[in-house]
Amino acid sequence: MTSERLTFCRFCHAFCPIRVTVENGRAVKIIGDKDNSMYHGFTCRKGRELPAQHAHPERLLHSVERHSDGSYRAITSAQAIDAIARRLSAIIDEHGPRSVAMYTGTFTHHYPSGTAFAMAFMAAIGSPMLFSPSTIDQPGKPMAVAFHGRWNAGPTAFHDADTWMLVGANPLVSMWGGIPQFNPAKRLHDARKRGLKLIVIDPRRSEVAQKAEVFLQPKPGEDPTILAGMVRVILSEGLIDEAFADEHVEGLAALRAAVEPYTADYVAARADVFATDVVKAARLFAAGPKGMVSCGTGPNMAPRGTLTEYLVLVLNTLCGRWVKEGEPIPNPFALMPEGENKAQPEPRPEKAYGFGETMRVRGLATSAAGVPTAAAAEEILLNGEGQVRALLTVGGNPMAAWPDQLRTFDAMKSLALGVTLDIKMSATAKLCDYVIAPKLSLESPSITKPNEALTFYGVSPGYPEPYAQYGPVVAEPPAGADVIEEWEFFYGLAQRMGLELNVEGTVVDMVNKPTSDEVLEMLTRGSRIPLSEVKKHPHGHIFSDPSIVAKPKDDDWVHRLDVGAAEMMAELDEVAEEAFYEHGGYDGDPVFSHRLISRRMKDVYNSNGRDLDKLVRQNSSYNPAFMNPADLEALNLVAGDVVEITSNRTSIYGIVEEAPDVRPGAISMAHAWGDAPEHDTSVRFIGSNTGRLVDNTRRFDPRSGIPIMSAIPVNVRKADNQLDA
Repeated sequence: MTSERLTFCRFCHAFCPIRVTVENGRAVKIIGDKDNSMYHGFTCRKGRELPAQHAHPERLLHSVERHSDGSYRAITSAQAIDAIARRLSAIIDEHGPRSVAMYTGTFTHHYPSGTAFAMAFMAAIGSPMLFSPSTIDQPGKPMAVAFHGRWNAGPTAFHDADTWMLVGANPLVSMWGGIPQFNPAKRLHDARKRGLKLIVIDPRRSEVAQKAEVFLQPKPGEDPTILAGMVRVILSEGLIDEAFADEHVEGLAALRAAVEPYTADYVAARADVFATDVVKAARLFAAGPKGMVSCGTGPNMAPRGTLTEYLVLVLNTLCGRWVKEGEPIPNPFALMPEGENKAQPEPRPEKAYGFGETMRVRGLATSAAGVPTAAAAEEILLNGEGQVRALLTVGGNPMAAWPDQLRTFDAMKSLALGVTLDIKMSATAKLCDYVIAPKLSLESPSITKPNEALTFYGVSPGYPEPYAQYGPVVAEPPAGADVIEEWEFFYGLAQRMGLELNVEGTVVDMVNKPTSDEVLEMLTRGSRIPLSEVKKHPHGHIFSDPSIVAKPKDDDWVHRLDVGAAEMMAELDEVAEEAFYEHGGYDGDPVFSHRLISRRMKDVYNSNGRDLDKLVRQNSSYNPAFMNPADLEALNLVAGDVVEITSNRTSIYGIVEEAPDVRPGAISMAHAWGDAPEHDTSVRFIGSNTGRLVDNTRRFDPRSGIPIMSAIPVNVRKADNQLDA
């Protein structure tokens, strides 16, 4: 029996609406939903391979338990939860709740029910050790907002913009980073057709950079230099929105002083760009009159990511690029409560970092970005009171994603209890005591609320319109499978441990298990549009309300956006005092020949998709080390050669590929590939883990704890062992 069903894709965070052809309960084909008003039928190759992901021969259909001989044996999900609950209870009884940590990875964004129950579980046991990608992906965003302040009415919408600037972002591939990730190529095409001018800053002439009116291709890690230079041009030429600044901005004098050294000539010499392009970019952006700057993952992973994101906010504020009184609110939300929508800054927090739970290492503590994930491995390895002895992982793969893979490897092996929920035996799963087999996206219901919530991470608008969709169950797990939803795992643990769960204000009935749809109702309590109404629109719907506009500022309002935060200005002074480099290191490191920069790859999503035949390029199931042809010639390398890439931490293998779009002196590689060190000789098949080049303790942001994960100083040479297949 064949039928077609509607839902949305959860391979990545874009949540594209899809039509799923189902035969006898199994998904066999996926296409985009052309009747959807937000995405207009867009989907990508990743999403179209969901049937292959669900039916993959290596997919875990039963949970497994590791035995003393190192082997894994199938166990029912109920038996696994029983055993894990007993062991967690014993650990907490002996060592306290802080001894249990959790990592909620990128995929928790796709499964909001699991995320909510995971956090509720940690709250119920009383552990503050909740790690996430927020402090190793783009921590500069919430950190910068804490220093600068947030505009309550939100940022200018892309569809209203006259100019747009992207810093180290490539939304046409990543589906994230400035251009709304909901059919970004069409949105950019339509915007340029109506006259939008695009500015891109990136060490690589990326797919989106090829569409830019102004493109600056700097040395890796020099984003703060260029942005400070643009700020100086805008200030010195009087291009700021004076009326907006007079009413809503403070810190201008401190900012003027701090950017004074960043002349166009200084920026050009230091970042290796043309001075005329720095000036041209600043003038074009300031001319607007509407538009925004946004920043990608790479600049956040590079040195001084918080400063970079702060200067992005400064540029937006100097030019008054926020929704003004009386203007429509682009997205007043659908599955979340309507915001205040006032044309005024929100109060800044008393502290941007150094509050909440204090780590036992390197003076780190909770920040606006969260608990520092870069400290997790050390918290596991450091003996003594408060040591983390159990790690629960949901929606993530720490062995692939965490920085400093060598330290992570040691930490994972030393745990008293390691548990992960994973669809296969990933690099992390192979080091855990229990691997819980979860249901996949087509087998569980969900909602698009997580993309609305992106509004509160930095200044991303999330959805550019008040869009929402409910995705029902459209396929069944394979026959004989014992798979569960993530939320069911944490509910089961809490039941067995005698805990009460509070999920976003709802006290959960711990006797009568809720249904998955009842859980989704918990997550949307008080939403502007009831979930029941959203369900009436199987193609998804934009719930517009033109009457919702930015309200006037409160009469007695005193809060302002700060463009001269003392800590950020001090960091700008430090940058100006640094010595120039040709390609090399930082802070007295030995001279290195190249810098390794992070990138996204179109057909995989972090460590997911690498095992799907149609998603990996022919004979390239790895993450190539993309290098400029001039660099290959200088090093006597050809495409396909195995190279050793060496940082001040260690070395990894890489397979070089010629890439004229990468500037000389840079190596461009995707993050979250490879496996544990013993699998390195399989680099031609599984790729390389760039996180292994990182030392968490050597140079790191003292606020969020993130080490240098992009623009990593490295040397490269042809490997003695070419590891022929």
